[in-house]
Amino acid sequence: MPIKDVFLPLVGQPRGPALVAIEKCVAVAADLGARITALALEEEVFERPEVMLPYVRDSEHASPEAGNMRQLLNAFTDAASRANIRAQSRSGRVPADQIGAILAEHARFSDLTLVPVRPHDSRTEGVVEAFLFGSGRPLLLCPEHLADELRPEFENVMIAWDHSARAARAVGDALPILRAATSVHVVTVAEDKTGAVVQSGTALVDHLREHGIYASFETAKGGGRSIGKVLGSWANSHGIDAIVMGAYHHSRLNEIVWGGVTKTVIGQPPCWVMISY
Repeated sequence: MPIKDVFLPLVGQPRGPALVAIEKCVAVAADLGARITALALEEEVFERPEVMLPYVRDSEHASPEAGNMRQLLNAFTDAASRANIRAQSRSGRVPADQIGAILAEHARFSDLTLVPVRPHDSRTEGVVEAFLFGSGRPLLLCPEHLADELRPEFENVMIAWDHSARAARAVGDALPILRAATSVHVVTVAEDKTGAVVQSGTALVDHLREHGIYASFETAKGGGRSIGKVLGSWANSHGIDAIVMGAYHHSRLNEIVWGGVTKTVIGQPPCWVMISY
């Protein structure tokens, strides 16, 4: 099924990298030929009523969050206008502890959610986890720290294949992107290229061929490094535009306590990352 309807959450501060990430997300939606919907949310903070003098204007008492939200929306509107894409936007004020759940609920009505990611930011990680566990839709992570150099076209794509059901789900979700790619690499991190590893990777390559996708299969050795770092290094050394992967192969508690590939990638994506749960 083609990707025709994408969702872009707008939260946080309108720093330079965040604004560039918004523009790149809009460009991806345009390249896909999809409509894009943005939802900007600010935290609803209780403030003690103040006695205001008659000549004091309301704008002077506007919350910093409201100003941030307006700047994010303006950046989105400007980017959508330049890209000549069908776009719509919404905004609202909600309690801080409900932002993730509300965003995930809105994401259920899209084919793909684009998420700008600040490196090693707890708020961003919380929003991403809310989408993973609450939306039922795939995510496309946009690393803000690399936004200037990211390309909106995914010509060179890597599938992080660990033989799991979630990785298979990610491949299915990414089929429209994989079909449009010039080259697709199936990569499994393994110290030994065993028969089982080769059989699984070869089977996926064969499956993709039935969809008109001609992929290669390779293994990468960890050498004592975390799988997330190995994938990031492989992606960087091979000029990968986007990684396709499944989330949380181990239990969520184990990932949170010990790190794990999902948490490593969410913490600092090495490029665009399409992730499914």
